[in-house]
Amino acid sequence: MTRPACTWRSAARTDTGKVRARNEDAFLNVPEKGLWVVADGMGGHHNGALASRLIVEHLAELPEGSLPERLIALRHCLHALNRRLGHDLTVTAGQPDPVIGSTVVALLIDDARAACVWAGDSRCYLWRGGRLYQLSRDHSLMQQLIDEQALSPQQAARHPAAHALTRAIGAGEQLVLDILEFDVHPGDTLLLCSDGLYQSLTPDSLGAALDAPSPSLALQRLFDAVLDGPARDNLSAVVIRR
Repeated sequence: MTRPACTWRSAARTDTGKVRARNEDAFLNVPEKGLWVVADGMGGHHNGALASRLIVEHLAELPEGSLPERLIALRHCLHALNRRLGHDLTVTAGQPDPVIGSTVVALLIDDARAACVWAGDSRCYLWRGGRLYQLSRDHSLMQQLIDEQALSPQQAARHPAAHALTRAIGAGEQLVLDILEFDVHPGDTLLLCSDGLYQSLTPDSLGAALDAPSPSLALQRLFDAVLDGPARDNLSAVVIRR
């Protein structure tokens, strides 16, 4: 079963940023369940805020159980939402652009075992022993160009559609989720975040913020660093520490 709430400390925050008119991000911060989520509604499409909100609302209702049981329930929930967003809602949207979708990155933890599930380019990072690890791998055209054409990140970034998503909840009939299971150690710090946060920060800046003595201070440092700059996108983050 899930560890007691006191085992894990976490802090979460979202901000519209300085340019966007509304915030299409959403997050879930439930340390007592060992459950954290960041969802980023697909910008430029009708009601991405609705998609991200539905994701966190439905995942908040996941039943208790062992990590494998919860992982199955989470996957089933996201597949059901993909069908709903891809079909039911588009029929009733009544908008010129009826796509309603969202990225998602979710973290489940039970005792010393964790599972990260994601679709899209919201990310999961691990700060351990003074080193930063990116655990998730973006589902974006940029990452696809790097993988398939052996381009450098700088070369791939020049593509006019570099940040286009190749996977997201509601973006296609078939949803393929990536899943990473791993052990967590005492002192580990994990970060879930939308692209509006990490695209504005270098890996060194991310690591320096996550090295703070508490999740709330780490979160404050992350947001201060982004909001001191242009902050052209919505930004959301959850910081979790054992």
